[in-house]
Amino acid sequence: MTSASPAPSAGPGGVVKTPSPPGGPHSAPPTAGPHGSRSPARVRRGLLRALPVSPAVVLLALFLAGPIGYCAYIAFTDLQLTGQAESSFVGLDNFREAFGDERFLNAVWLTLVFTFLSSIIGQNTLGLALATLMQRASKPVRTLTGAIVVTAWVLPEVVAGFLLYAFFRREGTLNAVLDFLHLPSQNWLFTLPILAVSFANVWRGTAFSMLVYSAALNEIPKEITEAAEVDGAGGWRRMWHITLPMIRRSIGTNLMLNTLQTLSVFGLIWVMTRGGPGNDSQTLPLFMYEQAFQKSMIGYGTAVALLLLLVGSLFSVVYMRLLRTEV
Repeated sequence: MTSASPAPSAGPGGVVKTPSPPGGPHSAPPTAGPHGSRSPARVRRGLLRALPVSPAVVLLALFLAGPIGYCAYIAFTDLQLTGQAESSFVGLDNFREAFGDERFLNAVWLTLVFTFLSSIIGQNTLGLALATLMQRASKPVRTLTGAIVVTAWVLPEVVAGFLLYAFFRREGTLNAVLDFLHLPSQNWLFTLPILAVSFANVWRGTAFSMLVYSAALNEIPKEITEAAEVDGAGGWRRMWHITLPMIRRSIGTNLMLNTLQTLSVFGLIWVMTRGGPGNDSQTLPLFMYEQAFQKSMIGYGTAVALLLLLVGSLFSVVYMRLLRTEV
């Protein structure tokens, strides 16, 4: 049985008195305000929750934010590797020199061409095609195809570069096959170097896209595709109206990761062409390496590296905005 609350009593003069709450007439309410006694407890709980991730934050600040900040400082100086006692602050001179340098502008253009051909078109499209075909292939075919593609992916970049160099060189495998078929051959690394290194990057990196899309396709309910097939939708219509919209977020994620990785490709191109002939395959990473370590202009090379970081950031912003859009 619950106890009844005390009834108001009439005092002298007929004035009705309302009983005071427990603790006296001046006791504080049970809930504390913004500066009450619960605020320190909340702060302690927040600190305890942040404690497990604090080592990761410290490591990121030490090995990521720290070097980026130092590189940002060097980019505004005339620091050199040799022949200089001390560096001086030059402001935006390195960036002005870069945008006035035809070789830098050529490197920017080749970087965009290389990224578009090998990542956005090559790896993305071929990875999706392989993942789609492997959905309908038999188990032995899936196993063999996956093993071949993944083997190319796990090879070190230098090893893959030597293999593709042997494939495209004048006396290489590709020209041997063309000569056997009585087709015209050529020195691919001299006539079409940017296409050769783009193909090499597609060959090496398609496995990642294939694995991403294979996982995404497995998440599509079979009832949806079977219903569309019963309704008479062909393969292309199912791909365009069902498959692509349902894996849209996976496409955006794959494009972002592939693009950022392709922008920083150095070893593959260096082993195959070293940016040549001339500057016909010199992308921004190779141009940055040449300026910073071959010509000893660390300040100028670091400015180019910051511009490359800016290009990657712009791609990331575009892809992140695409990922925000719900299917």
